[in-house]
Amino acid sequence: MVTCNAAHVALTGPPSGALWCGMARDDSVRELVDRLEIPFNALGVDPYGISKRHLVVFHSALAFLYRHYFNVRAYGVQHVPPRGRAMVVGNHSGGVALDGAMVIASMLLEMDPPRLAQGMAEKFLNVLPLSSLWTMRTGHFTGTPENAIRLLEDERMLMVFPEGARGTAKLYKERYSLVDFGTGFMRLAMRTRTPIIPFAFLGGGSAIPTVYNSYTLGRLLGVPYVPFTPYGPPLPLPAPLEVHYGEPMVFEGTGNEEDTVIYVHVEKVKERIATLIADGRRTRDAHHKGGVLS
Repeated sequence: MVTCNAAHVALTGPPSGALWCGMARDDSVRELVDRLEIPFNALGVDPYGISKRHLVVFHSALAFLYRHYFNVRAYGVQHVPPRGRAMVVGNHSGGVALDGAMVIASMLLEMDPPRLAQGMAEKFLNVLPLSSLWTMRTGHFTGTPENAIRLLEDERMLMVFPEGARGTAKLYKERYSLVDFGTGFMRLAMRTRTPIIPFAFLGGGSAIPTVYNSYTLGRLLGVPYVPFTPYGPPLPLPAPLEVHYGEPMVFEGTGNEEDTVIYVHVEKVKERIATLIADGRRTRDAHHKGGVLS
């Protein structure tokens, strides 16, 4: 039996066999990938090693989950610049990187022209079997300042979760909360003069209702932690998910300012995301009365 989910495909590639959950190489996704304004060469590979073929396979899996399993709703997509450098910055929700996967999907499926949101991958992914290849081929690189600066100076879109692994470790009861933000994203945005588009991701806490994180098991497996749900492993439930994008925020400076200045700017972004979460919850309640809510 093949287990199909975006993380599995991203880390291991498509399963072998004639059937791949009915979603391999979605023709509509192929057309969107062809429309990406990225300088692919004749072999379908860009200067960073991103591969059209890998993108089609990966985003076909995401599109299936986005459209049919989670029935994702995206609001405020018009706030995301259609071209040029941009940084989408939001909250973590859910015990694994479900939020990042759906944000990536929304940028390809909802925007016109479609855009590729590129994330900074956790370092541990580079030591998991095949994960390094698949993260690179789909546009997600090790989270170093050098990689991030290069991407933004090439007018790409960067996806950032300032809460880091502490954000994905939030328990179900903490699903609406925000933990402390790192400051690196702000210095990066100021240095590269990149607009920040805040977003709120809702529903991850219901899709993966984490009740316990095992850090001991995580160390044994080479990952930060392993989340557990009331039903055991962190297999996502078909809960409705939402992404709410806010208006761009621009911060002037060089990125070398005193920490106190940077902290003030970071708090402004955090407060904006908290507002988007609160507003999104009200919208969510209106759409899902009587259903499972985040």
